[in-house]
Amino acid sequence: MSNDIIGLVLVYGYVILLLIITEKVLNKYPVMSRKILHILTGNIAFILPLFQTREVMAFLAAGPFILFTFLMSPYSPIKSIRGRTSAAGHSMGLVYYAITWTILAYVFFDHMEIIAIGIFSMSFGDGFASLLGTTFGKRKYKIVGDEKSYLGSFFMFVFTLIMMNVALIYFGVELTSAKLLVLPFIALIAMLVEAVTPKGLDNISVPFTTAILYWAFLVA
Repeated sequence: MSNDIIGLVLVYGYVILLLIITEKVLNKYPVMSRKILHILTGNIAFILPLFQTREVMAFLAAGPFILFTFLMSPYSPIKSIRGRTSAAGHSMGLVYYAITWTILAYVFFDHMEIIAIGIFSMSFGDGFASLLGTTFGKRKYKIVGDEKSYLGSFFMFVFTLIMMNVALIYFGVELTSAKLLVLPFIALIAMLVEAVTPKGLDNISVPFTTAILYWAFLVA
């Protein structure tokens, strides 16, 4: 249990630090603040090896953030913090983020690299796609109502692929030739899924896509 407690302390401490940075330091730039929060939250994956208990990781480290982020959504009963998560263009995106992490943590606890792959794809992959695509992407396209940029989709592929490799290396998984062939395919599918998923919901569709595809092709 000692490692579980250390893991909990680090998770909550890191999230509090992120909130201080985004709400106090970057409060003049709300959209940028939310995107940075979205990306940097992915670093929580590096804390996962400390956890020794499935239930602690899923229901004490990840689960409480479902309620916390909901209370900051436009549907919150608390007026003073209502809508704080919608500044970056999504109302329930961070709630979906927390739900996804909770489910991945419980289902794939015995393969933490899969949890990390899911987290990284929605934080670094989707996060940088939004940040860099919005900033530099000039050529746009629209599939299901949400405007995307070609450059953003490209960065989605690149950062998802990079961070999947980082996850495997960090968790001590051998990078076999099979993995090196399959990972770009998974990143490509993740890019396509992000392109056709409405804003916010990609925090569910993208991580589950990458996690399930990795499990199906390289674990099962």
